[in-house]
Amino acid sequence: QVQLVESGGGLVQAGGSLRLSCAASLRTFSLYNMGWFRQAPGKEREFVVAISWRSSITDYTDSVKGRFTISRDNTKNTVWLQMNSLKPEDTAVYYCAAGLGRLSPQEDYNYWGQGTQVTVSS
Repeated sequence: QVQLVESGGGLVQAGGSLRLSCAASLRTFSLYNMGWFRQAPGKEREFVVAISWRSSITDYTDSVKGRFTISRDNTKNTVWLQMNSLKPEDTAVYYCAAGLGRLSPQEDYNYWGQGTQVTVSS
């Protein structure tokens, strides 16, 4: 079966860094767009960043540009999210997802991980 597993979340002070990873069991991982979404308490799940199947296109939401970096290794079936200069408003459960359509719409992703908690204290 298809499985996406996130790891790397935790508690960090404002200004600190975390690196999230997502390991995918997709048979054709290299053909999928990979994205990160997040959901804070009381808020809708929102798009954060995504990378296309050839790594030729990336899309970042404005609030994380210059602070977050997405990367992937199709040999390892893994995508990473490097998060620097973290802010309290980054606190959320972060989900990785795989899809074959557009990069930012949640409805274009077919497979989702269980999420990993990121908490940033001030």
